[in-house]
Amino acid sequence: MATCPECEYDEIDTEDFEEGDTLSCPECGKQLSYLGNDEVDFADADDDLDDEDDEEVEEEEDDDEEDEDDLDEDEEELDE
Repeated sequence: MATCPECEYDEIDTEDFEEGDTLSCPECGKQLSYLGNDEVDFADADDDLDDEDDEEVEEEEDDDEEDEDDLDEDEEELDE
C-alpha cells in the first residue's frame, strides 16, 4: 500500500502496478506515478511546479497593475 502525496490517503493498492505506471488516487483523483517499493509521486511533477509558477506570475501582474495605478494618480496630481 502506498500513500498519496496530495491527500495522504494511505491505502493505495500498488500490487498490480510496475515502476513507471500511472494511477489515480481513489480518494482525491490526483494522477500519480508508481515509483516502486510502494511509493508514488505526482505523475506530472513538472505540471505542479508550473502551476506554482503561474500563481507567482499572476501575483507579479497584480503588483504591476497597482504600480501603474499609483503612477496615474501621481500624474493627475502634477496636472493640477
